[in-house]
Amino acid sequence: MRKIALILAAGLLGATFTAGLSGAAAAAPRCQNTANFDHWLAQFKKDALAQGISPKVLAAAAPELTFDESVIKRDSGQGVFQRTFLDFAKRLLAGARIPNGIAKMKEHQALFARIEKTYGVPPEVITAVWGLESDYGALFGKFKILPSLTTLAYDCRRGDHFRPELIDALRIIQRGDQRLDEMNGNWAGEFGGMQFTPTNYIKYGVDFDGDGRRDLIKSTPDTLASAANYLKSIGWRRGEPWLQEVTVPANMPWQEADLDIQHPRSQWISWGVKASHGSLPKDTMPAALILPMGRLGPAFLAYPNFKVFIDWNSAYVYSTTVAYFATRLGGAPPVSEEGAPKVQLLTTEQMMELQRLLQKRGHDVGEIDGRLGSGTRKAVRKEQVKYKLPADSWPTTELIAKMQGR
Repeated sequence: MRKIALILAAGLLGATFTAGLSGAAAAAPRCQNTANFDHWLAQFKKDALAQGISPKVLAAAAPELTFDESVIKRDSGQGVFQRTFLDFAKRLLAGARIPNGIAKMKEHQALFARIEKTYGVPPEVITAVWGLESDYGALFGKFKILPSLTTLAYDCRRGDHFRPELIDALRIIQRGDQRLDEMNGNWAGEFGGMQFTPTNYIKYGVDFDGDGRRDLIKSTPDTLASAANYLKSIGWRRGEPWLQEVTVPANMPWQEADLDIQHPRSQWISWGVKASHGSLPKDTMPAALILPMGRLGPAFLAYPNFKVFIDWNSAYVYSTTVAYFATRLGGAPPVSEEGAPKVQLLTTEQMMELQRLLQKRGHDVGEIDGRLGSGTRKAVRKEQVKYKLPADSWPTTELIAKMQGR
C-alpha cells in the first residue's frame, strides 16, 4: 500500500528486511534541513486553508503541528537487515498468527462474505494483510500522526510526498472520521488496522457499518471493507488465485523466471513445472514463475493477483510473505525448505558491491542500499544470462567474481 517503511505486528520486523545475510548497513548520507521551520509551517497553514481545511480544524491541530527530531532519526536510521524469504516468513507467521487468523475469519464469517460479494476479495487475503499490518487490530503504533507527518513534510528528504499526507490527515479530522486524539499510529504516518496512509484513507476508506463515519481504527467492518476496496481498486481479479507453490526441474529455462514474464500454465507444465500440492491445470491462465531465494529455494507460480500485493507494499519479500500467508490461511501447507540450506547468502556489503558493479554496467538498480529489490533482481538476471549462469535472479559471489573479471 505504500513505498515507505512500516511497523509490523509485535514490533519485530519491518519492510526494510530483504533477502540476504543478517547485518545492518549504515544509512546513506541524507540531505540537511536548512529552511526555517516556523516560516515553513506558516506557509503550510496558508496552503492548508487554501485547500479547504477549516480555520477551526487548523487551530485545534496547531499544538501538534510540531517538529520531532526523533522521527528524522528513525527515517535516517533504517538499516538494511538482510533476511531470506523463509526466515522472514517464519518470523512473521510464528506463534499463533495463523490460528488466530483462522479464528478471525470464523468470527467474522458473515462480514467477510458480505465484503467478498461486494469487492471480490476473499477472506484469507484481507485477513493476511490485517494480521501483518496490525496483528488483527491489536497493535496500531504509539506515535502521534500529526507531529510525525509535520516533521516528514518539512524534512528535505521526502517533503513533497508527505505534505499532501499531512493535508489529508487534517481532512480526515475535518470530515469527522477521526478525532484529533485518535490519530495515533506509525512514526511514518500510517495508522489504523490496515496501517493506511492518510491519503489512502481518504481515497479508499468506506463506511461499511453504516454509522456515517469511515472509522479504520475502531470499526472492524470499515477496516476490512476498506482494505478490500483498495485491493479491488488496484487490480484484484475476483475468483482468481494469487500464489501457488510449485516444483521446478533442474533443466528449467531459468531466464523465464521473473515476475514480469508471464506464460500460460500449460507452458510451465511443458517445462516440467508441477504443483507441490493440489493440481496445476493445463490451461491458458497466465502466471509468472518467481524464485524468492533463487532456483534452490521455494518456487511459486504468481498469478495476476499477486501484483496487487506488490502494489500494496513494494518490498518484495514482505509482499511475497503476505501472499504466502494468505495461502496458508486458505489451507495450504507450509512451503518446502528442502533446498534452503544450499542457498548462498550475500552480506549487505557484498550486495552493495554487486549493485555498484551492476550500475557501472548501465543497469538501473536504484539506490546503492544493499537491498535485493526488483531492479537489482532484473539486473542480476541479465548479467547471469550474459555469463551463461543459471538466470534465477539470485545474487551470488560467483556472479560478483565474474563481473570483477576474476
